[in-house]
Amino acid sequence: MKHKAGFVNIIGNPNVGKSTLMNAFVGEKLSIITSKAQTTRHRILGIVNGDDFQILFSDTPGIIKPAYELQSSMMDFVKSAFEDADILIYMVEIGEKELKDEAFFNKITNSKIPVLLLLNKIDKSSQEEVEEKILYWKKKVPNAEIFIISALENFNVESVFNRIVELLPESPPFYPKDQLTDKPERFFINEAIREKILLHYKKEIPYAVEVETEEFIESDKIIRIRSVIMVERETQKGIIIGHKGAALKRVGTEARKDLEKFFNKKIHLELYVKVNKNWRNDKRQLRRFGYNE
Repeated sequence: MKHKAGFVNIIGNPNVGKSTLMNAFVGEKLSIITSKAQTTRHRILGIVNGDDFQILFSDTPGIIKPAYELQSSMMDFVKSAFEDADILIYMVEIGEKELKDEAFFNKITNSKIPVLLLLNKIDKSSQEEVEEKILYWKKKVPNAEIFIISALENFNVESVFNRIVELLPESPPFYPKDQLTDKPERFFINEAIREKILLHYKKEIPYAVEVETEEFIESDKIIRIRSVIMVERETQKGIIIGHKGAALKRVGTEARKDLEKFFNKKIHLELYVKVNKNWRNDKRQLRRFGYNE
């Protein structure tokens, strides 16, 4: 039996549903999801295996014009997604016109590989509007196959998946068939904690935060984890901790529950908050946190 394998990379503006789609394809919550822009900071690989195929899905940060070094690193992940893709998924939502970066948009319209343009969140619009948008995108990206979907409602996701399998090039698998992702366990711990911060804190706070797991000790019945939440200023540290530690406790409790589902094991999670001034513009620090690689 011939085997197929390839990289299917998902790109688009912030908040169009890229992470929701990847999690739907993979059947696991690999990418964190919130209503805030720039929730995804890394390029996250999700591996789906069949008897005769292996799909390597990549969720990427939403395309923005970078304002500081961290955001430049995030856009480097997007650039790399163009370079190694066998199939490109360009995801848009109903009310949107084009990518925020013209250079990236030109790469899509001039792509020599298959492009699937997914018009997402159609559950939030009328039939007339959907038909109008299909015509708009056919003119805008004539090289793309267009699918209408709702990633959240899992509508038409299977049709897209089946088309991807058809388009995959012949290749042996790139990873062992039982592997789900290329990221280590600590990455998902950090992301689970960061998701709760995105959900519960406002304004600049979530964007000034990075999480680092310093200790991960697993035994038969329990995993003991110690993680540090980095902020840029003392005032942010106080906000993260909250009155009598209540805000930090809520983050820890909610993250622990998610991690217990993810690892299918009891979790003991300790959280600390430290000030790490200007880490978002410090290339050395960004390398340490897995950016600028």
